[in-house]
Amino acid sequence: MAAAVETPLTGVAWAAAPEAAPAGWTAITVTVEGAAANLGKGFGHKGGGYLCVCTGGAQAAPGPAVTDLQVLSDRSPQPPGYTRIPEFPEPRTGVSRKKRIYMKLLPLDATETAVFDLKLSSKSKALPHYMKIGEIGNFAIWCKKGPVLKSKAQPISAGLKQLSLQPPDSDHKAAPGMFLKHLSLLFPAMDGVPFTLHPKFESKLSSGSNAILADLNVKSLADIEKEYNYAFVVERTAAARLPPSVC
Repeated sequence: MAAAVETPLTGVAWAAAPEAAPAGWTAITVTVEGAAANLGKGFGHKGGGYLCVCTGGAQAAPGPAVTDLQVLSDRSPQPPGYTRIPEFPEPRTGVSRKKRIYMKLLPLDATETAVFDLKLSSKSKALPHYMKIGEIGNFAIWCKKGPVLKSKAQPISAGLKQLSLQPPDSDHKAAPGMFLKHLSLLFPAMDGVPFTLHPKFESKLSSGSNAILADLNVKSLADIEKEYNYAFVVERTAAARLPPSVC
């Protein structure tokens, strides 16, 4: 069975209770040790508080991805490019929070590294492959980062169009010189092997189509057969020999 493809987080938020997290969000209710992950005291809420994450779903359209998280004190300025995580059901005013969490969001297409998971543990716990971003109350907060895998596969229809030597319908009446220039654009470098037109054709592109047509040598089928005729004399002679006798 193929391994499931990890999806970058598309959001991190704070929820007053697990049921306050909207659809598509998952509240982190337990630590890696199995203890209740209630962060209410760390956020200044007596009733409770939980971190929750959103991945957007495997079938969701590409959107922003969480690329970094920071846990800062309430006296620290907001880092440039970061936003304070939202609160569900709504922000509560007049409540002091000693620690705040900021996240950095970037479009998925422009993201090289993103956050894929978020976990809570006791302060003395160490999580392999996870990076500790800070502490809130009696808990340590860890995130897992990794490279964003981007598909480089090209649609088959687009690839077939590039392999076609026939110019687009709108270019049927274009000059041959423009067609050769169009071909040089259709065939980019593939797998590290560059493509370019032969120098003798490149030098003709700016001199007009007549010069190119003058250099064309049209051969008939008889000329081609005569030029590339190969009688296969050696092969036929070898095939006609009798196989050696077996003693």
